Amino acid sequence: MLSTQTEFLISLFLLLGCALVAGELALRAGQLALVGQLLVGVLLGPTLLGPYIGLSTVSPSLSAVQILATFFLLFLAGLEMGPTQVYAMRRTTLLLGLGIFFVPFAIILPTVHLVAPSLGLLTASFVAVTLSITALPVMAVMVSELGLSDREFGRVIMAAALVNELSAVTVFALLLQVNSSGGHLGWMSFATALGATALFLGIVFGAYYLLRAIRSRQRWRASTGKFASTVRYQEAGFALLMVLSLGAALLSQYLGLTFVIGAFYAGLLVTPESVGPQIYEPVRRVLHTFMWGLFIPLFFAITGLQTNLRLLFVPVAATIFLVLVIAAMFTKIGTGSILTKVQKWTTTDSLAFGFLVNSRGAVEIAMAVILYTDGIISTFWFTIVVSVGLVCTIVAPIGAVTTWKSNAASRADLLARAPRLMGHELLAPPDESPKGNAPPS
Repeated sequence: MLSTQTEFLISLFLLLGCALVAGELALRAGQLALVGQLLVGVLLGPTLLGPYIGLSTVSPSLSAVQILATFFLLFLAGLEMGPTQVYAMRRTTLLLGLGIFFVPFAIILPTVHLVAPSLGLLTASFVAVTLSITALPVMAVMVSELGLSDREFGRVIMAAALVNELSAVTVFALLLQVNSSGGHLGWMSFATALGATALFLGIVFGAYYLLRAIRSRQRWRASTGKFASTVRYQEAGFALLMVLSLGAALLSQYLGLTFVIGAFYAGLLVTPESVGPQIYEPVRRVLHTFMWGLFIPLFFAITGLQTNLRLLFVPVAATIFLVLVIAAMFTKIGTGSILTKVQKWTTTDSLAFGFLVNSRGAVEIAMAVILYTDGIISTFWFTIVVSVGLVCTIVAPIGAVTTWKSNAASRADLLARAPRLMGHELLAPPDESPKGNAPPS
């Protein structure tokens, strides 16, 4: 019998190796690497090969890897944005982020109640929240892979996804307060959920401004320089930054906002102005290598591994699954497309935006795990939530890339910013210059 350590190493070997191959094949097929990585997780999991290779369930060790991957993924996403982009968020972007959560939630909630009337309103509300969220970690990967990090499109969709996630987490915290109080919604529960969000944002932004103010003083720079020269521990600055970032994640977890919000804001507030370029640049460089070489493929492979589609091989279960997949997909795609079209985006960009915000992921799974652990949802509903999220996440980049390939201008722009997705495909005539693929300023 293999030891726990050996089983863990074998799991990592299989998941990482197969995820890297699957990601490369997906890129050669003109899609994002995460599509192949998710599918390979399903292939190696309980749906197909898992019972024969010992991967029927996600072990505690792999769950820990997924938590670490989620933390660093959100930290890196925040690192790529910066507070100035959040401050510059327009009212239209704020309303866009609110709309792509609350409109799907308002439609999915009665849909869940319709297909499962015995579920109860509170439990149906929990399920609706998990199916209405847009995955900020997945969005960060897609924005990077699609070459949108320095585009207005990328900044808007990341900001909208952040607003969406904060809205979903706040509603989720509110529902947890209601559940803990016996299912009764009161002003105290509502105020607690909103207060927790406001308190967290006040603490992290207050710390950022304080750190910037302190760093601007000459005496402080001299003191820290002298202190750094006496520290013997290697990479002490990086280690201290990680401790502070974990502290932010722990604070948001303690306040009921889930650790992913703290991880994202920790990265958001790490700038050359707040920590100094001598720390910022090495952190950014190391995390890029570490994440894309290890944690990102593992994150998506483990997500696929958590899906057991065998539980849906029953007519009633399959019907519920299909109805909720349709509701989850079309409410997100439709809402995102319509709201951006109203803001006078091009039809191609609007539809691509709708597809991209259809992605789910880490936070949805984290919510589902909390609900399952607390006995709020059953194994069946846990599988439904994760499976719907998996399908939506796979469809999101496929739909966006296909949309952008539908006309010559957007096809040429996609080639310019994400050539790896195009393979050997001839996108545009040689004399056609790529046109901008960004929403209007």
